[in-house]
Amino acid sequence: MTSSASSSFAPDSLVLNRKLPLWYQVSQSLRASILGRRRDDPLRLPTEDALAGHYGVSVLTMRQALKELEDEGLISRHRRRGTFIEPTALRGAPVRLLGSVDAIVAQQSGGRTAVFQHGPAALPPEVREHFPGLEEAVAFRRLRCDEQGEPTNWAENFLRPETAAGIDLADLERWPMTKVLRDVLGVRISRITDTVEARLADPETARLLQVPLLSPILHYTGVTYDESGQAVDVVRIHYRGDRFSFTVTMEAR
Repeated sequence: MTSSASSSFAPDSLVLNRKLPLWYQVSQSLRASILGRRRDDPLRLPTEDALAGHYGVSVLTMRQALKELEDEGLISRHRRRGTFIEPTALRGAPVRLLGSVDAIVAQQSGGRTAVFQHGPAALPPEVREHFPGLEEAVAFRRLRCDEQGEPTNWAENFLRPETAAGIDLADLERWPMTKVLRDVLGVRISRITDTVEARLADPETARLLQVPLLSPILHYTGVTYDESGQAVDVVRIHYRGDRFSFTVTMEAR
């Protein structure tokens, strides 16, 4: 970063995966940083050159990544003034998933998050299969709202007790669980499997998301595995169907 970066927004770091387009990885990492920012963080982004140096990519790659975010409405670019985060940018914009962990972090970022329950919990049948031999896990339940305080989704993560012991609730109110596992606890994530399906809002989901009972929702299940192939986290996220969409792009090699 340059010396002028002290008054600019500071994005998170990124370990590049050479099997995926660099511009895409950079755009998703920066997207997650923007959506997970604190209220008092600066809105000005560092210069293209500074961002390129931060991520270790060319200026052309950085420019392509910034165009992706500009097209999405997360940033605006002004000649001579610089690039700025849009404070009113919508949090429910589609995310293109090409297979990176940072894409998952970006998908789960945004809005204000509150942990409303955590502690030991019995494993639901659809979660138990991922934790063979485990009778009980630790569950973290969080509600996400937009900047106006309207609920957009609620999530429940199930973790092994030894992993959950290192979780700081303050981190979960700022970042998605995937980022906390990787960047705070140092879990070496090997893969994440995603399933998205349409469901009808059950009584708890209808109450938390303030939608009519049996209204359509998007139900996301993600299973995170460490490098040994063991599941370390199973998350179920319940999205308001009128606020979210998912776009998956398959790139030809």
